[in-house]
Amino acid sequence: MAAATPASGGGGYSCETAEQTREWMEAIAAFLRLHRPLLEAHVVNFFKDRLWEMVDAEWMECLRREPVESLLMLPSGCEHWPSSLRDFVLTAKSLVLPREQKSPRSLLPDLHVASINTVLAQGMNSKKKHEIETLAGLVHAITKSCGAKTVIDVGSGQGYLAQALSFEYQLPVVAIDASSHHASVTNTRAERIKKYYAAKCVGKQQLRVPRTVTCHVLSSDTLAAVTLEACQDDHAEHVPESKNFNESSPQIEKPNDSIPPLVLAGLHACGDLSVNMLRLFVSCEQVKALISIGCCYNLLSEECHEDTNTCPGFPMSKAAKLSNLVLGKSTRDLGCQSAERWRSLTKDIALQNFDIHAFRAAFQMVLEKHFPEVSRSNPSIGRQGKALRRQRLRKVMESPMAMAETDALSYSTQKEQIMTKDDPLPTGPNNFKEVHVDFLPELSTGFVDSAVSGAAVVPDDIYLDKSQKFTLFKDFTVSGLGRLGCDFVENVSLLEIWKDVQPFTEFIGPFWCLRVALGPLVETYILLDRLLFLQEQGSVIEASLFPLFNPTMSPRNMAIIAWKLSANPSKMAVRMTVPVLPMMDQHQGGHSEPSRLFPSPNPYPDLYTRRCHAKQQAKSDGTGGNRRAVLGRAKEGEKWGEDCRRNISCRRGAETPGYCLLLHP
Repeated sequence: MAAATPASGGGGYSCETAEQTREWMEAIAAFLRLHRPLLEAHVVNFFKDRLWEMVDAEWMECLRREPVESLLMLPSGCEHWPSSLRDFVLTAKSLVLPREQKSPRSLLPDLHVASINTVLAQGMNSKKKHEIETLAGLVHAITKSCGAKTVIDVGSGQGYLAQALSFEYQLPVVAIDASSHHASVTNTRAERIKKYYAAKCVGKQQLRVPRTVTCHVLSSDTLAAVTLEACQDDHAEHVPESKNFNESSPQIEKPNDSIPPLVLAGLHACGDLSVNMLRLFVSCEQVKALISIGCCYNLLSEECHEDTNTCPGFPMSKAAKLSNLVLGKSTRDLGCQSAERWRSLTKDIALQNFDIHAFRAAFQMVLEKHFPEVSRSNPSIGRQGKALRRQRLRKVMESPMAMAETDALSYSTQKEQIMTKDDPLPTGPNNFKEVHVDFLPELSTGFVDSAVSGAAVVPDDIYLDKSQKFTLFKDFTVSGLGRLGCDFVENVSLLEIWKDVQPFTEFIGPFWCLRVALGPLVETYILLDRLLFLQEQGSVIEASLFPLFNPTMSPRNMAIIAWKLSANPSKMAVRMTVPVLPMMDQHQGGHSEPSRLFPSPNPYPDLYTRRCHAKQQAKSDGTGGNRRAVLGRAKEGEKWGEDCRRNISCRRGAETPGYCLLLHP
């Protein structure tokens, strides 16, 4: 496997080494601490706590006059904004991981990505098809590269990835999921697909069908037990859900030597499940490589915030634990937001989302005034219909007539989808697949009902007629009270409350967008924490972050790809012969030239570079003070590695026997 270009932030931060990753995380942590009130704010309390007052008045006055299109572009700024606001958005932008999709062929030049046929693609939308095609090809290539025999699909859902790997790439796959229903769907679907591929088989060729395992994975030990047992029993089609895997289970004391090398793969494995995959990869000798795309950071367990006897999902790395940065659920939920998705919205749909925030915050005022006991209990009135609305918007954005259809999307249709009750949100941290929170409003409590869908109101009417908004707010309130079991009484002064909050509704959009601008930083910090956890294991593991999917289509597109050097004897040679990839200059944002690796002993024993050749080269090409690889001389009787470590900072001399890298500051 070729070395991957290290991810670099816009401000020049890199995560090529553990030290560089720590430096990046420290910068993010300092910025997040500076804006903690904004991170921890609950938009449902926007009017009750007058949250717009926590933001610099100059910022809010500027942003409230900005067109919606400018707000959706945060964290990008405009020249006429106050300098402090420009600094905020530019710093936020400089600290996030780059999310533009890269070709996996930059990792594996010989990688082949098979196009999914219509039989395998049944039931997939375009987002899922894009993800499965790309990930299956990468998993197959990595499995071959590290000599693994079996793939463990963790959080397999309805088995799309497992079936693509089994039928298209003929890999043995074990699909693990918490839902017995998902296992049943996977098996039924696999039988249908098997008939298609059986008709294409030549001679006595046997088809591979994924084996399914149903189990709630509570820890990495549980995942190890399930994985190893499934691989030991080649005939086990299904591990009964009633079988209890817990922390005291003795079944993983000594793995069976007959277990083949494994690869762990997880496509949007929820919450702690992605974390448990990383811990299993580190601790289990049989697991040779890992490809993990996480999601649902709001469902992560967190030290100091969760009452649990297991290792928390955050933080993972030693450095993050020492930093004592506490996120909390509200902040982790921000990490699920997608700037790319927000930017793809039209003005009308964005304004509709802001209206829903205003209705919910005004509804909280109703609870505070007329139902204080209910308000103190932090009620939830649900997220039903959120997934359906997201699907509708995705279809519109994917349509050739995207702009026309999106502009024509009626508010009543949006509300009708919001109120649908057929798509309840799964609860609990042990669900492998949760409803993904991405670009839609973060509403911890509820939506409206069918009363709203009855009025066919077009967007222009909504934004021009304030009385229409009050009508929608009233319908929202009646529905919300019904969900909470509270009877609506006529003396509830909704009009009075709406008149009180209406002048401040224009601040909701700017406040929300400022807060959402911090979301990518939260996700970057969580992902860097996971990467650093692997980097802290030492030189036996190589790991990188890789933007695998189109971020507009698949917002959680960052894959952690890791492999053990012992999995492929040639891997060490590859590591030592490829150039070290460019490192960003933190001040100028430009690339230095690739550093060079010189084998030991010094191949140029008679050369002694008294002047910095790299500095001369830097002057000639205009890159100034970028770090350059320079050549030094080993003094007589000294080892080359010792000399470079003593005289010039050496990044790899201590890590890679026989090689040393000379860097001149």
